[in-house]
Amino acid sequence: MTSKQRTRLALAFTTAGALSLALLSPAARAGADGMRPECPRGLACDWVPAAYQQTGDPADKETYGNYDTADRPHSNKIEFIVLHDTEEDFDTTLKIFQNPLKQTSAHYVVRSADGHVTQMVKNKDVAWQAGNWYVNSHSIGIEQEGVAVEGATWYTPEMYRSTAALVRYLAAKYDIPLDRQHIIGHDGVPPTSAAGARNMHWDPGTYWDWNRFMALLGEPTVPTARKDSRLITVSPTFKDNEQAFRDCEKGVDLPVQGSSAVPLHTAPSDDAPLFSDPGIHPDGSPGTNCAADWGSKISATQQAVVAGHAPGWTAIWWYGEKAWFRTPARTRTTTPTSGYVVRPKTGKAEVPVYGVAYPEKSEYPADFADQRVGTPLQYTIKAGQSYPGGGQAPTGFFYAPTIDASYPLDHAYFKGKQKYVTVQIGHRVAFVKASDVDILRAR
Repeated sequence: MTSKQRTRLALAFTTAGALSLALLSPAARAGADGMRPECPRGLACDWVPAAYQQTGDPADKETYGNYDTADRPHSNKIEFIVLHDTEEDFDTTLKIFQNPLKQTSAHYVVRSADGHVTQMVKNKDVAWQAGNWYVNSHSIGIEQEGVAVEGATWYTPEMYRSTAALVRYLAAKYDIPLDRQHIIGHDGVPPTSAAGARNMHWDPGTYWDWNRFMALLGEPTVPTARKDSRLITVSPTFKDNEQAFRDCEKGVDLPVQGSSAVPLHTAPSDDAPLFSDPGIHPDGSPGTNCAADWGSKISATQQAVVAGHAPGWTAIWWYGEKAWFRTPARTRTTTPTSGYVVRPKTGKAEVPVYGVAYPEKSEYPADFADQRVGTPLQYTIKAGQSYPGGGQAPTGFFYAPTIDASYPLDHAYFKGKQKYVTVQIGHRVAFVKASDVDILRAR
C-alpha cells in the first residue's frame, strides 16, 4: 500500500466514524461461514453470501450463479464504484442474490430505514451488477433499497450517510478517485456495444441527490476555476430544482419535486425538443421527459464543456452534439471547474467512442477462442469538441466462463498495451483511445 493510499484510508476511517454517529453501529458481524464484511469501522454491517453454485447439469460448468471468483485488485484493478437501487425491498433483494437462477448480484446492499449494510460478494470477486462485463470486472457494486421513480421516499439520510461512509472507505482502500467519472450510478455505465444502449439501466435515477452525496464524500461542488471556465459542473440545488418527469413504463406523471436532473434541449428554448440520445432513439425521434430517458438530462455533479451561450441558457457538448439547458441569472445551476478535458488530435475529423477498454485482438494468444475486443458505439467526438475526462482506464479482459476455472486460461486476466482514457461523453462515461485524443488542462 502506498503512502497516499494509507493517508486516504486513515481519512476514510475517520470520516466513516463521523458520518455514522447517528447510526446504532455495532461491530461488523461475521456470517455463518465466518467471513467478516469489508466495511469501515463503526458502520453497521454484516455478511450474507450471494449464491455461488451451478444451476443445471453438473457436467455443465458454464451454467451457474451469481458472480465470478477473482483476485482483485492483484489481477484486475478496481477502478469504479457503481451505485444502484434495488427496485425491491431489502429482504427480497437478499433472497434474489441468494438464488443462483437469478444470475445477478452486487457486493453490498444498503437498507433504507437505518442505513444497515449487508455485504454479499467479496470485493476481490466480480459481482454481476452493471450490465457491462468490462465495468463489472473493474468495479464494486452497491445496491440501495429503493425504487427509482419513488426515490425521494426511499433515499433516507441514514442511507446517504452509510453509502457515503462505505464509498469513502472503498475509494481509499483501492485508490479510486472521488469524482463522477469513477463514482457513478448504474445510469453512468456505458453499453458494451451500440446495439445494447437501449437496454441499459438508469438507476439510482433522477431523485438521487448527487450534490448531497458528493458533499458527504468530502467532495462538494465549489468553484475551482475562473467564471469563464469552459469546464463546468452542473450544480442545481436539489430541493429548488423541481422537475416534472413521467413514469413512461406505467404511463403516469410523477409528482413535481426536487431532482438532480436538468432537462436538455436542442436549442435555447423551452419549446425546443428535448435532446435525443441516438442510443435510446436510433430513429432520431425527440427525447422525452420519461424518468428513464437518461440522454435528455444531465445530472447534478456531472461535468461538461461549454459549447455556447444564449440569454438564460448554456450549451454543452453532449453525445457528439450541442445540448442546451436553462441557466437563469442569479442561480447556481453551474459551477466553474478546473480539470482535464479530451479533444481529437489535430487532423482527426472525429474520434470513435467505446463502452469497454479491451485489448486489441493481436494481443491475445493466437489459439485463444474468446478474443474479446471493443467495437465503437454510436457516439463520436468531432473536431472542435471537448469532453471532461482524461484519466487512464485499465486495458484488460477478465475471462471467466466456468464456475471452477476448468477451461484453458480460465479466470485469466489479459492485459492490453493499447491505452484508453475515460471520457464523460454524455450521461454515461465511456472510453477513447489515448492515441486519438489530446488531454488538456481546463482552468
